Amino acid sequence: MNMNLQTTKELTNGVKMPMLGLGVYKMTDRDETLQAITTALDLGYRAVDTAALYYNEEEVGEAIKHSSVPREDIFVTTKVWNSDQGYDNTLRAFEISLKKLDMDYIDLYLTHWPVKEKYVETYRAIERLYEEKLIRVPGVSNHHEHHLKDILASCNIAPMVNQIEVHPYLSQESLRNYCAQEQIAVTAWSPLGRGNVLNDDTIVRIAHEYNVTPAQIILRWHLQNDVIIIPKSVTPSRIKENSELYHFELTKETMQQLNAVNRNERFGQNPDNFKFDF
Repeated sequence: MNMNLQTTKELTNGVKMPMLGLGVYKMTDRDETLQAITTALDLGYRAVDTAALYYNEEEVGEAIKHSSVPREDIFVTTKVWNSDQGYDNTLRAFEISLKKLDMDYIDLYLTHWPVKEKYVETYRAIERLYEEKLIRVPGVSNHHEHHLKDILASCNIAPMVNQIEVHPYLSQESLRNYCAQEQIAVTAWSPLGRGNVLNDDTIVRIAHEYNVTPAQIILRWHLQNDVIIIPKSVTPSRIKENSELYHFELTKETMQQLNAVNRNERFGQNPDNFKFDF
């Protein structure tokens, strides 16, 4: 399985999405955010994942604008927050995100969480944005199989990406298989389980065997499972480490050992029962 930092996954409409990107959740310090994105782009990252909720879309846009990498070579994802969902509200929220990013288009636009009574209408708005060529890829986030079925029953253009919580303690094999069946690419948010899986005995042992870090083992596991990853870090050395995944390959036996680590344990909220106080 030959991969490198520029490896992409071709989506159903032919758009090529980088398999590795930088997540910018909880990056609230302006200078730190600009530096993290600049570092990632200089290292060869070609995707940045933000959201209206993260309050750093302006910084993402600024960092990209001042980068030596052309805008068309960078895959930008953002998301509509829960309080802005519904058809008309989503269209308005998109305009605000586009203005904050200071861009002519967004590569991937996602429903952040499946708000009851609204997520189908929200996706209808995302479809419209796609039809109007304001986004290159329509998608969703945190959608279980039943949410996707609701959308697929009424949409004209199926979601091309589903961004979900995936890590060794929550492998989401059934949902990933369903997405593969429907040709929906899977992105893992919190691919390192918010750091909670880095000290797992099996993962630490395997990292020692391969002479790499536990984080690198986990990120490579995702890639070999055909899962797109957006690890987040503001530390230059960590951003670099998270991109050094291509000088080794996990054997089939190692992949099976890592798959067996699953506990169906979430570190985020369940899309069937989520509540946010912000």
